[in-house]
Amino acid sequence: MHFDLSALDTGLCYKLLSSLVLPRPIALLSTQSPAGIVNAAPYSFFNLMGDDPPILIVSLECRSDGTLKDSARNIVDTGEFVVNLVDEALADRMHACSTAYPPEVSEPEVLGLSLCPSTVIKPPRLADAPVALECTLFQKIEIGRRRLLAIGQIHWLHVRDGIIDPATLRVNMANYFPIGRLFADRYIRTRDQFTVDTSPDFIERIKAEGRI
Repeated sequence: MHFDLSALDTGLCYKLLSSLVLPRPIALLSTQSPAGIVNAAPYSFFNLMGDDPPILIVSLECRSDGTLKDSARNIVDTGEFVVNLVDEALADRMHACSTAYPPEVSEPEVLGLSLCPSTVIKPPRLADAPVALECTLFQKIEIGRRRLLAIGQIHWLHVRDGIIDPATLRVNMANYFPIGRLFADRYIRTRDQFTVDTSPDFIERIKAEGRI
């Protein structure tokens, strides 16, 4: 099958792309309005984009009338946000944060998500997140009427004790169980992992096995 995405309805384009580009990491953004209301919302159109400087990008969708949703408005207004990564234990509350609450309602307060003060920015991080990245808005790029790309510069990294070996700085995957987004209400665990042979003779070996 072949699809001309420029000719497809926006909803159908989203359905196809979000169902095929899998899995995607989950960013549970915590932001704070100028009035001090803390917002939390999940975003799977998100990823790490570089390490010098350390940056990430979050694709923020506007409402159908072109107005900014709470997270996007807070990021534009304050220039600060926290990317909280999501593990299995946080998954149900993360998904519940996708409910459309009014701007004056704080999702962490409604859903019982504990907050911790950030180190260099005002929006707090989520205490139950295994990893939290404190970011400032490096650049914003408007894409059409309904899409805002927020490039965030990462200033501070928080990692739950036991996930990183302090001597080697390697991640202990026996203590870290992040999830990935599939589509709709479907997610995936990262417990099933495999390694790929990188020895010099691996091409010859897979040739001998008839794999190429």
